[in-house]
Amino acid sequence: MSATRLPGTPRLLRALNDRAALELLLERGPLTRARIGELTGLSKVTASQLVERLEERGLVARVGEQAGGRGPNAQLYAVRPGSAHVVGVDVGPDRVVAACADITGAVIGRVEQSTQDTDDPVGVVHNAVVRVAGSAGAQLSSVRRIVLGTPGLVDPGTGDITFAYNLPRWHRGLLAALRDDLDTPVVFENDVNLAAVAEAQSGAAQGLADFVLVWVGAGVGLAIMLGGRLHHGSSGAAGEIGYLPVPGAPIPRDVSRRAKPAFQQLAGADAIRALAKEHGYPDAAAEAVRAAIADGTSGGPMLDEVARRLALGVASTCVVLDPPLVVLAGEVGQAGGAALAERVQHEVAAITLVRPRVVPTGLTEEPILHGALRTALDAVRDEVFGSTIT
Repeated sequence: MSATRLPGTPRLLRALNDRAALELLLERGPLTRARIGELTGLSKVTASQLVERLEERGLVARVGEQAGGRGPNAQLYAVRPGSAHVVGVDVGPDRVVAACADITGAVIGRVEQSTQDTDDPVGVVHNAVVRVAGSAGAQLSSVRRIVLGTPGLVDPGTGDITFAYNLPRWHRGLLAALRDDLDTPVVFENDVNLAAVAEAQSGAAQGLADFVLVWVGAGVGLAIMLGGRLHHGSSGAAGEIGYLPVPGAPIPRDVSRRAKPAFQQLAGADAIRALAKEHGYPDAAAEAVRAAIADGTSGGPMLDEVARRLALGVASTCVVLDPPLVVLAGEVGQAGGAALAERVQHEVAAITLVRPRVVPTGLTEEPILHGALRTALDAVRDEVFGSTIT
């Protein structure tokens, strides 16, 4: 019986080689054809054919020459930045911030606008996207994906917002309305989840497939990264750590999403402000934590109490997931730095059998926005780079 030849194998190999070359150009470019061949293990002829194919599709372009030995200089090639664009949007209760990146990941535009004078979320997002594309010099038709980071729950099945405490006008059906309005793929993602994506890419969790990120700001939230992928849960509620029933705070029993849940009462910004007032510090939570750190030994009691409260939520998470790393992020997590992270690590080890390393965020500016851009880029690169063979 003769062996059966798998259909499309040469086509698949070409597509895989093209994708590998494009990734190399993103990471190490510009590169010559010969260098692409060396790094991919392809022959000179195959590498030349590959580059010609990608150049014809408008994905790579000649960007210069490399002087060498005898003969003409070798042409240098790079991924063509304008072959596709993405937009990330960080949505808050008072403002939206949008950024535009080209397919290389370079951020080429950023805009910010207030949302206090409007109750039209479609109009808000539309204006932000149009403005940021314009500021980046990108045609709206070249924007291949828009990722919006919002507080609250996103349904994993439909991709729609199901609940956002601070955004009462953001509701089911909004996703379809935005897609119709912008005629572009639009994706919602929880804001803390996007912060974890950014942390994995360029923050304190680089190189780790498993970790959790605890966001401590106006609210408290959790992102769970397992096997390099975000864990959303069946309803999108994985990580709603504010609802943990913890000792030291009353537990609401009316199941009202408007009621302030137990861990939120204990460790959210309002609670930290009240604690700071007791210790004689400014009433802004992050500023109070910074002031306590600056006070050295005399600021220790307040930091110890903040750490004790946070450790209740961190410990509850870690005895279930047992992650190697916990990242403290958000305004308070960032303000606390190593001083707060070390205290939380010590307290978690004291009350549980697990001993995760607890560290402060490695990112200082707009992690949600950068996570949105990274999420959009990963999807668009898969689409663009994965369709190099017709």
